[in-house]
Amino acid sequence: MSYSVAVRALCEFTAKVGDLDLRFTPSPSAQEGIVGHRTVASRRSAHYQNEVALEGEYQQLKVRGRADGYDPDANRLEEVKTYRGDLDAQPANHRQLHWAQVKVYGWLMCQKLGLAQIDLALVYFDIVGEGETLLHQRCRADELQAFFNTQCALFLRWAEQEMAHRAARNRAAQSLAFPHADFRPGQRSLAESVYKAASTGRCLMAQAPTGIGKTIGTIFPLIKALAPQQLDKILFLTAKTPGRKLALDAARVLHADELPLRVLELVARDKACEHLEKACHGESCPLAKGFYDRLPAAREAAAQVRLLDQRTLREVALAHSVCPYYLSQEMARWADLVVADYNYYFDFGALLFGLGQLNGWRAAVLVDEAHNLVERARAMYSASLDQYSLKTLRDTAPEPLKKPLQRLNREWNALHKDQIAPYQAYAARPEKLVQALSLCTSAMGDYFNDHPESLSGDLQAFYFEALQFAKVAELFNEHFIFDISKRPLNAKRSSSTLCLRNVVPAEFIRPRLTAARSSVLFSATLSPRHYYADLLGLPADTAWIDVESPFKAEQLQVRIVDRISTRFVHRQASLAPIVELIARQFAQRPGNYLAFFSSFDYLQHVAQLLVERHPQIPLWQQSRGMAEAERQAFLDQFTEHSQGIGFAVLGGAFGEGIDLPGTRLIGAFIATLGLPQLNPVNEHMKARMGAIFGAGYDYTYLYPGIQKVVQAAGRVIRSQQDQGVVLLIDDRFGEARVRQLLPKWWSIDS
Repeated sequence: MSYSVAVRALCEFTAKVGDLDLRFTPSPSAQEGIVGHRTVASRRSAHYQNEVALEGEYQQLKVRGRADGYDPDANRLEEVKTYRGDLDAQPANHRQLHWAQVKVYGWLMCQKLGLAQIDLALVYFDIVGEGETLLHQRCRADELQAFFNTQCALFLRWAEQEMAHRAARNRAAQSLAFPHADFRPGQRSLAESVYKAASTGRCLMAQAPTGIGKTIGTIFPLIKALAPQQLDKILFLTAKTPGRKLALDAARVLHADELPLRVLELVARDKACEHLEKACHGESCPLAKGFYDRLPAAREAAAQVRLLDQRTLREVALAHSVCPYYLSQEMARWADLVVADYNYYFDFGALLFGLGQLNGWRAAVLVDEAHNLVERARAMYSASLDQYSLKTLRDTAPEPLKKPLQRLNREWNALHKDQIAPYQAYAARPEKLVQALSLCTSAMGDYFNDHPESLSGDLQAFYFEALQFAKVAELFNEHFIFDISKRPLNAKRSSSTLCLRNVVPAEFIRPRLTAARSSVLFSATLSPRHYYADLLGLPADTAWIDVESPFKAEQLQVRIVDRISTRFVHRQASLAPIVELIARQFAQRPGNYLAFFSSFDYLQHVAQLLVERHPQIPLWQQSRGMAEAERQAFLDQFTEHSQGIGFAVLGGAFGEGIDLPGTRLIGAFIATLGLPQLNPVNEHMKARMGAIFGAGYDYTYLYPGIQKVVQAAGRVIRSQQDQGVVLLIDDRFGEARVRQLLPKWWSIDS
């Protein structure tokens, strides 16, 4: 059995020493790096070879990679590194890693061409000044072979351990039985479809009702597919913390059968960092000092733990005095099942996607609650800048940054001359402002290189926002809107927010879905399918399954109350009828209910009137910006023996992802169609969606709204023993085009 490793991955494992040091930052963007490599290549001779594929072996280790360039006339192999700022500020251990990479490539090239010696060069290309710094040394082939063998020998013990782990994992997975006595109705159909998608290498959309056990029903078949499909990883991607928790709980159930599966939970940096107030380098943070010297022991210990959730990984990291966040990033390379937020795979600089591309992973991707991916993806590929933040910085910025910031502000103010309304959208990006922004970010990058202690606070925050804005501006096309929201500061002056707003994220999501061996997007609400296929860029051969509900229509009484309008203009008139409806239902069947409204304002007016007219009915309310403990306290009021009504905003924290089985929740009042707010932003989104898909209103308002309604109603029936009622309060629920978007298993009374 052989083990394959990329040159970069090999050297990062064997040649990284010393401190974790992020001061030689920021590195150029991927696009800037590509342009830099092309510029260097364009300056070379006609015989210069780009991206030279190389491979070699050491015992059972296969090493592969692509050298940046080879000049046969000069017999010189080049490794090109783009940078910005002062090259002298580059940490020594970064340079050592680069030399290790080019030496490994050097031996592979000598072996390929039968060379006795070769000239090796590190080419550092300054993306701002476009100058090259060339460091080179002449090496004999036997010296490079010895270096290559040493690196491989260092890695081989780990590789042998990994091969043994993988063999044991695959054997156990082959004989693994479903961890429950039987599949729930619908769960087997889902599991079989997921397995088939992995076997055929296709993308799958699975609409499956809440309560059938989608998490274990998607993870289990992919574990069974590990060996036959030679999968390296299963990536379980979630939109919210409860989804991560369900996946980790499923892993614990599977581990009960002694499955040697390494499971890793990835969390955001601000949740994993032990010293948020410190910078990521050895002179500031004790966990960064000597990080790479202590990493091998920490990695070894972590690899022995089957379930590396946030708490366990932190314990391992601190026992070895390394940063938990960066240990988790290291362990992403060696875990079998990684549970993480969407952004770890779909964001611009996503760790898991990047590692997958670098190492050639054969991965299966599970996208939990995939109806959330549209809005989350739009946010990932959008950017905004606030002029008031710029004004504050201009007053306090270091002297070298004042002129670039002032120029940016001048170009910003020039945009206001064409602004007629407080909000205005534009078809083209603001070219002059983007140019000024590029100069500004370059100046800030140079300054941070020279003054790494300044890389914090408002200056850093604005810098990262500016980099994101510049990155999105590069990609701007008909799938984006550029808009300006202007607000007065005083009688003579105004300020504004600029936004590059992604409308259709398909072109960014599609390559990430197709890069995996198989991608499965699952949720209780993926209708209509063409809406998600269009916005997420699903491949043309994507399979679709609509899993039959395990619940019977008689379990859930769904009533449409179409004599009430919840439109904004009718809101005041709706208060009393809604209060009486709630009170009547509560009197008929006392118990726990959720009441959903379109806004906090609407919620509060109904709650206030209910208290006045029916003070005997207990109620509790969601409030703006509830912390996690407050959200839990809200849910804790729903007990098996309690009675009362929890008031919540549709689409908020309690509209999906919560589980209140049995008598903890017996009904829901949904007093809204869930339509996004009617405002200039959404109206421009509607116009753009209409131009692209021909269904602007449906894509912008109707489909997202009904999806929230169905999710909220799904809180009521959680098992085959549950009984409940859902009241849909609005006359528009009676319209045919709305009713056809509701679940087919519902039996609806008007």
